[in-house]
Amino acid sequence: MAAEQVAATPGAGSMLGPNAERGVAEQDVAKKSVAAVVVTYNRKDLLLECLDCLSRQDLAGLAAGYELQVIVVDNASTDGTEQALAPLVEQGSIAYYNTGENLGGAGGFNFGMRVAVERGHDYVWVMDDDCMTHPDTLRELLLAGEGLKGEYGYLTSVCLWTDGTPCSMNRQRHPLHTTIEDFSPELQPCTLASFVSLFVPADIIAKLGLPIKDFFIWTDDWEFTRRVSRRYPCYVVGTSIVTHKCKTNGAGNIALDSGERIARFRLAYRNDIVLYRGEGAAGYAYVAARDLNHLARILLEAKGRKLERARAVVGGTLEGLRFHPQIEYVKRPEK
Repeated sequence: MAAEQVAATPGAGSMLGPNAERGVAEQDVAKKSVAAVVVTYNRKDLLLECLDCLSRQDLAGLAAGYELQVIVVDNASTDGTEQALAPLVEQGSIAYYNTGENLGGAGGFNFGMRVAVERGHDYVWVMDDDCMTHPDTLRELLLAGEGLKGEYGYLTSVCLWTDGTPCSMNRQRHPLHTTIEDFSPELQPCTLASFVSLFVPADIIAKLGLPIKDFFIWTDDWEFTRRVSRRYPCYVVGTSIVTHKCKTNGAGNIALDSGERIARFRLAYRNDIVLYRGEGAAGYAYVAARDLNHLARILLEAKGRKLERARAVVGGTLEGLRFHPQIEYVKRPEK
């Protein structure tokens, strides 16, 4: 499917913060390019706030020169998003792509990360449209990457909710089944992370592939980050912080969530099979135990539509056993 490309000329979308020397002259170092990929759908006000935050990134104190360019992937919004972004496109502040249809979060990130790699960016920094970066969010990721001498698969920020507490849906895991509770370390290992401020070298994406677009929503971020963490050390950067302006600070709960979300949970259970399939027998055992726990919670805690909720768990899991989506790959341009 062809996308409408409103601004995609080389150098478009630049949001370059001030750079400072750290023991080496900037002119002696080739600038590295970071693409911030923002996926949006019918949330233009949050998107504009997100873009404003990105425009305030301060890249002072880095050894190498970096430039930040912003790529907006619009999943065919109908709320006037394209018109609202027109001035930024005209200024060359962003590169805007309309997918032509709603590809879901998974399809949107697949699309945007492909564009970023094909355009020759060195790093890809992905986020939702309600992710509000702080002025030093990117700088702290880059400093951590420099300290690791590039020996990592991805870096991820600490994600807070609007009240300053950790955002439940975005807390990373390490090891696989353990949610991280303490975000005070400057650097700690990570196994699973969300797409709310995930920083990935383009070479890693080229080697291991894009997020699975057929997921549509849910688990695309965990599957992708687990694919990477199986091969490379990955880290949470405790000094890199974002604020996630989601409506509530809570993760999805099949037993308690409102009725209109029940059908979407089926996709989560389906997609989780693909994620845990990669762990072998231990992964299947975990899914079986978790599903039994969720079915028990539906029986004991759900206020209504218990059968529909149970069908989402069982039906999604069974569908997942037959679900074998393909991982797509992308090539970096030769320099």
